[in-house]
Amino acid sequence: MIKRAINLILVCGVCLFIFGCGMESAAVKKGDPAPDFTLVDLQGKSWTLSQLKGQVVFINFWATWCPPCLDELPSMQNLLAKLPKDRFKMLAVLNKDKPGMADFVAKQKGLTMPILDDGQNKVGSAYFLTGLPETFIVDKQGIIREKVIGGIKWDNPGAVQMIMGLINE
Repeated sequence: MIKRAINLILVCGVCLFIFGCGMESAAVKKGDPAPDFTLVDLQGKSWTLSQLKGQVVFINFWATWCPPCLDELPSMQNLLAKLPKDRFKMLAVLNKDKPGMADFVAKQKGLTMPILDDGQNKVGSAYFLTGLPETFIVDKQGIIREKVIGGIKWDNPGAVQMIMGLINE
């Protein structure tokens, strides 16, 4: 009985080690090419990341049920207003949530950035999300330059300067 329990523990431990090691290498990180995707926004327009090459792209994964997500949306809108529209795109990717709720939040908060529907989490899975909100800043060549887990104030001078630096590269 004890021998069987020890064998079971060893097998489980080896499986956890193998799968745990594989997960780290699968994560999308700074310096990686951004996984391409096509999603439709709440107005029915299709957005493909690779078609935005030549611009800095801010990709924020969020949900209406996520308090830190809701807290950072106004600062995202402020950031969007400060940056050149021809060289910067902001995509708010609604992750596993209801588009109707997102539309309500957008109207309530005066959001103008496109809100893309990822209700099936296909894009979220491709980016190996660890939680919400999670933001990826993609440079003009399609490379992830920043990855931010958790909510922040995007209109702070440091964030604006970092993104303007990428725009001006």
